Amino acid sequence: MSELKKNSEAQEQQDVHRLMQVRLDKLNELKAAGKDPFEITTYEQSHHAAEIKAHFDELKDTEVSVAGRMMSKRIMGKASFCAVRDLSGDIQIYVARDAVGEEAYAQFKKYDIGDIIGVRGKVFETKTGEISIHAEELTLLTKSMQPLPEKFHGLTDTDQRYRQRYIDLVMNPEVRETFVKRSKIISSIRRYLDDRGFMEVETPMLVSNAGGAAARPFETHYNALSEDVKLRISLELYLKRLIVGGLERVYEIGRVFRNEGLDARHNPEFTLMELYQAYTDYEGMMNLTEDMFRHVAREVNGSAKIMYSGTEIDLEKPFRRITMTEAVKEYSGVDFATIETLEEARAVAKEKSVAFEERHQRGDILNLFFETFCEEHMIQPTFVTDHPIEISPLTKKKPNNPDYVERFELFIYGREMCNAYSELNDPIDQRERFKAQDALAAAGDEEANHTDEDFLNALNVGMPPTGGIGYGIDRLVMLLTDSPAIRDVLLFPTMKTMKAENKEAHGESEGKAEEASGFFTPNEKIDFSGVKIEPLFEDQVDFETFSKSDFRAVKVKGCKAVPKSKKLLQFTLDDGTGTERTILSGIHAYYEPEELIGKTLIAITNLPPRPMMGIESCGMLLSAVNERNGEEELHLLMVDNHIPAGAKLY
Repeated sequence: MSELKKNSEAQEQQDVHRLMQVRLDKLNELKAAGKDPFEITTYEQSHHAAEIKAHFDELKDTEVSVAGRMMSKRIMGKASFCAVRDLSGDIQIYVARDAVGEEAYAQFKKYDIGDIIGVRGKVFETKTGEISIHAEELTLLTKSMQPLPEKFHGLTDTDQRYRQRYIDLVMNPEVRETFVKRSKIISSIRRYLDDRGFMEVETPMLVSNAGGAAARPFETHYNALSEDVKLRISLELYLKRLIVGGLERVYEIGRVFRNEGLDARHNPEFTLMELYQAYTDYEGMMNLTEDMFRHVAREVNGSAKIMYSGTEIDLEKPFRRITMTEAVKEYSGVDFATIETLEEARAVAKEKSVAFEERHQRGDILNLFFETFCEEHMIQPTFVTDHPIEISPLTKKKPNNPDYVERFELFIYGREMCNAYSELNDPIDQRERFKAQDALAAAGDEEANHTDEDFLNALNVGMPPTGGIGYGIDRLVMLLTDSPAIRDVLLFPTMKTMKAENKEAHGESEGKAEEASGFFTPNEKIDFSGVKIEPLFEDQVDFETFSKSDFRAVKVKGCKAVPKSKKLLQFTLDDGTGTERTILSGIHAYYEPEELIGKTLIAITNLPPRPMMGIESCGMLLSAVNERNGEEELHLLMVDNHIPAGAKLY
């Protein structure tokens, strides 16, 4: 970090502290005058900003009262303007000394941006055509003690936005609109299901056996019972117990917890909707799913045709239906209908460079082919049906082909949006499936299910033929709000804790989230003694060869772990060309994906594409490698976020 930059940041912090002291002095003056705003307990809002603008013809010259945060202020002698932001949006306030009184006007001039105020006055239209309120009375409801981010740049750093969502909501109206829409989506789902005879229920979050999905659970402990328990990973097994009990249509919308990595589409705690309906199957669930998605899109967005990441998604047309075997044949050229043995499946996997593990069976390898070759092509809504039995331990077999089950997943924009089956209700078959899952767990599969004796007992009592659906609310919200990352639709996403010792080591102050990433560490604090030259570059590289490398700044738009790989991260990058670039890098041991979204990295962008795990990697991210205490460390080269995407390094 340059001395100039350090001095600039130190000055910035001094300015913030000075402004906070000024605000504290103003508050103390108010308290001394008996006008402590924090003693006010209520304020009557007759209208919101959007309502006034939408019904101006009816409300013109009518007295209204609004309340919200003051976002701007212009003092103009005897008359001034300010903008007040409430839940619905902004509205301009005209404040004239003659209308509010000399004392009130003097107090208004001392208000700060960020203060929460109440305004009573009449609705009118300015000469420039802006609908406004002519203030007759002003009330300071809350004194904001901390300055808001500078208005021209706002709160743009993604890390700080997620950590301080309250400021993000204040500064970025589009973020607020996303979460308003999220609430509408959930309400729409509830109304849809309630109108079709489903009953909303609640099931336990702390369970002795976390089943119903392939995921590693979080573990905790009941002190009162002296028992270890797990946080649920699914809603399935308890909801199906209720079907056994005669509640023919049930659903739950609730949090589930999976002890897995973080990336653009995964958060360890997320909201799941699961429903179960007696006397139907997966065909009935496909019809219900298609109608539900179409209904919610229409109700929330006004149309079942939506834009996501620049692509039109048409939920209006009938959703495509294709079996997994058909999809793999279409996109990879491999016909698993002709592959009967595990040896054949392994041979074709090696031929097509599809990585598999020793424990994987033929059906597992079919699923790996689908993930490798097919998912990315499922842009328009597509039901992928008839999954192999090996990956579906809770699903009914197809009567005419017991190697497959009556299951579907809905894919939109290359992403799994929904998972559903004809539910397995044969207790003997279910016990055998659980037994196979126990064997996988014993072999080291941390995501395998375990035998649930009480659930088996419920099946012995008798469960009618049943169809079930489960889908993540967060991914649906991403789709309907055109949000690129799951953290954009979670009010408080999971974030790595900013450790106090890191702050102290880097000389950081509270709220400087950007600095916690390790940017701009002063050189004198870095120990270069462990840095080693890669063997590839030990010999001198001639300038002509070196100069052909095209080094560019790239922005991380998305980052996720590559399925079935413990090392690889898949980056979606903005390289300044307008076309997204994909680069894979084997650095998962050093970084979690969510740490890197929004960062600016350096990449070589003119290398030939290299296939890895069935994905084309177009370039290489640069990193620094060193050794400390006998262990290798790796650090991606991160640069100032002000450097634009595509900037060339010389």
